[in-house]
Amino acid sequence: MDNVFSNECLWIPIIVWFIIQSYKVVSELIINKKLDIRRFVGAGGMPSSHSALVTSLATAIGYREGFESAIFALSVLFACVVMYDSAGVRRAAGKQAKVLNQIIETHGKNINIQEKLIELLGHTPLQVFVGAIVGILLACALRLLW
Repeated sequence: MDNVFSNECLWIPIIVWFIIQSYKVVSELIINKKLDIRRFVGAGGMPSSHSALVTSLATAIGYREGFESAIFALSVLFACVVMYDSAGVRRAAGKQAKVLNQIIETHGKNINIQEKLIELLGHTPLQVFVGAIVGILLACALRLLW
């Protein structure tokens, strides 16, 4: 069990995710003067915590196993898939949810919908890019502290 608690390839991405999600809650409080704890676990927003998590994982693996290792290559490709999905498929789903919510609000008075569809699912390419850079930088900084 000690190995789990000392595994920087596990804990660095978790800490990075926690930092990014905490930032989103604080920025929501500062910008909109509203404490929205749901932002801590919600998707979307600047920067992308998905991108930060997977790039910090790849960075931690690169430092531990070597940047020429097969597992580092795998983690980089995994990060690329996650970031592509975040800016592509999930973003498109969020846009579709927004349109559907508007249609239901204006034309769907007889449609029985319990709750609105979640619109903030994906990220803009800039949010993904910033999340990736922040993930790499935080992983490097945390690795120095480890």
